[in-house]
Amino acid sequence: MSFEPLIEKIAQKKNPTVMGLDPVLDYIPAFMKDAAVSQYGDTFKAAGEAIFAFNKALIDAAADLIPAVKPQSAFYEMYGIEGMIALERTIAYAKEAGLYVILDVKRNDIGNTAEAYAKAFLGETQLFSSKAQATPVDCVTVNPYLGIDGIEPFVKAAAQYDKSMFILVKTSNKSSGDFQDMDMGGLPLYRRVGAKVEEWGEVYRAASGYSPCGAVVGATYPKQLTELREALPHTFFLIPGYGAQGGAAKDIAGAFDAKGQGAIVNSSRALMCAYKKAGDDGSNLAKHTRDAVIAMRDDINAVL
Repeated sequence: MSFEPLIEKIAQKKNPTVMGLDPVLDYIPAFMKDAAVSQYGDTFKAAGEAIFAFNKALIDAAADLIPAVKPQSAFYEMYGIEGMIALERTIAYAKEAGLYVILDVKRNDIGNTAEAYAKAFLGETQLFSSKAQATPVDCVTVNPYLGIDGIEPFVKAAAQYDKSMFILVKTSNKSSGDFQDMDMGGLPLYRRVGAKVEEWGEVYRAASGYSPCGAVVGATYPKQLTELREALPHTFFLIPGYGAQGGAAKDIAGAFDAKGQGAIVNSSRALMCAYKKAGDDGSNLAKHTRDAVIAMRDDINAVL
């Protein structure tokens, strides 16, 4: 249980980074889009096919270098059922490549609805005479705003099916402080939420010392990252905000424990669009993606 498989993959690759797969059509090389449109027209089907072709190329380019990928569900949902099919195919392809898959869905609710979400993303769904995984990922992102009523179904599913979750604590966006920094009896709200995340995972800690209840903490707030690492010694961190949002390696150094573990850093646009930054048309996408992944890996490892 917990993040042990991810920790092992990070150690094997010597790379604490995750590639975000947040595709929009503008990111995709023209030749991939043209091929899809020529076959399926200006349709959602063509969009789904182009997205999967792009994701497949990115995974092929980086699978031997990175431990994980993180598709963000919204970028697939906006293309309707065809986008969701592309997401399903992407998850399957990433798993076949041996990658840890974090699905960024930020779901939550209460009661039966929370249980349904937990089954959909971490557990199994009862069919007519059998059960099956609807979304065979390793980990999801979860919103804690509803309290333990919304978290407990995910924790139970993680315990039963050897999965994990990242719970929003201090997010990377500029307005995160509107609520997350509010004083709550001498501590900001994000510290109160972080303490709950540590508490919720307490009985499920694995050999590494980390529980399946991880935390999302943004690279854009380095002081809070260091503060939360000290306060949450058994909580694994997912760190968005590196690269395109302005976070740098020096900003995230405090998120790691004394062994240089305990966190994984996300980059989406900087890796997905590395070929664009190089002025390439996508013909050399693999090379530019690999170069960007290696540069990010080396940048982060240099501060650990």
